[in-house]
Amino acid sequence: MAHPRMFDDDDPVLARVRAIALAGPDAAEKVSHGRPAFFTTKVFAYYGGSLKLDGEWVQHPQSVMVLPDPDDRAALVDDPRVFVPAYLGPSGWLGVDLDLGRSDWDEVAELLDASYRHTAGARRVARLDGR
Repeated sequence: MAHPRMFDDDDPVLARVRAIALAGPDAAEKVSHGRPAFFTTKVFAYYGGSLKLDGEWVQHPQSVMVLPDPDDRAALVDDPRVFVPAYLGPSGWLGVDLDLGRSDWDEVAELLDASYRHTAGARRVARLDGR
């Protein structure tokens, strides 16, 4: 059974995330589980996420899910914009709620960069560093 589409291509927050995520060497986009997923060989970010709270699914439609550096993860978890997403949370992933006018887009770019570096492989990371 296919997952329902859980995003709008006209979403300006998605457009901003997409521009940052696709800037990495060989980065591409696909729809996975109804959400935009950004990947090289492995997925390094998802747009949108959810978590289960008191038995109910809580959607975070304008968020980015990333695999942060372990050293940064502890500080991020305490941020009120951050949530531990269902399924990927136990593997170290975090979700960050976004707002087009209020999000720190340099911080979002840093989070996407770190997640890319964890998943992209040494050659792609070297290409990224060579820019």
